[in-house]
Amino acid sequence: MNRQITLLGPAPTPQLQRGLGDLDREAVVATVTAGWQDREGDDAELSDVIGIRTINLALHARWLTVHEEDREYGYAEREHEAALAELRELYLVQLDHALSAAYDVARRSDARPRMREQAKADALRVVQLLDEQHLQRLTEYQLKFYDAWRPHERPAVVRHRDEIRAILGGASAVAIAGGHVGELTRVLHLFHVAPYLPPRVLAWSAGAMALTERVVLFHDFVPHGVAQTEVYGTGIGVVPGVVALPHARRRLQVGDPIRMSLLARRFAPARCLVLDDATRVPLDEDLRLPREARVLDHDGHVATLEAA
Repeated sequence: MNRQITLLGPAPTPQLQRGLGDLDREAVVATVTAGWQDREGDDAELSDVIGIRTINLALHARWLTVHEEDREYGYAEREHEAALAELRELYLVQLDHALSAAYDVARRSDARPRMREQAKADALRVVQLLDEQHLQRLTEYQLKFYDAWRPHERPAVVRHRDEIRAILGGASAVAIAGGHVGELTRVLHLFHVAPYLPPRVLAWSAGAMALTERVVLFHDFVPHGVAQTEVYGTGIGVVPGVVALPHARRRLQVGDPIRMSLLARRFAPARCLVLDDATRVPLDEDLRLPREARVLDHDGHVATLEAA
């Protein structure tokens, strides 16, 4: 199915209304607020903004119900998540040293430029290798878990998958809100939402991140100093070749071209998409970014894709 996918920045109200404004008044918009976790049902304001009939897929509530109805599966999933958390901690220890080395090399001014560039490329490749290995191991663990527990065959999961597929089949659009990206991607995967998305998809903040192939967490301003930008896991992969960066100007040191250049080069050939407040980025029919999309270029500046 050809889908019209639009990625939005935080504070999406005007752009969300614009993206849905031409829908028939009898249309139905499915909503996903699972990233809000226990506040998932507090969606009255979102429904008012959309302005036509909405149906919340209630993915977080369905996930909790699965754990209640199938306690064996719920316990297994919690153990699986604990193992993934340990894997992440080990990756972050390695990543912290590798990124610190890459920044130190890039800032050296006492080395010959050619030698510095070679060393910087080597240091960056170490970071990329850690990212690749971590994502590969995450994927392997996830596949082993699904092979062992086969959620697609467990009645508690199958029932919800069928209900979600029916809702999406009758919807003209889906609006995917932000929140906790880990919780959001988990339920999107569990309930196998991607193949059944309706013709129009609008997603913002963590919702935009969840649509991509690779979810990257980033925050240069935290109480204890700097948190290293990390590969967190896989999204549902309907938006290829993009690393979504919502709140980029508030969470990244965009005025530091060395840090931003390493970030852009680290995830190349994917484009690091800057999603500022009220940004609207409609993908073309081949799911490519428009020329006016704002990205990090390889020199570490925010520029349009056309100029990058």
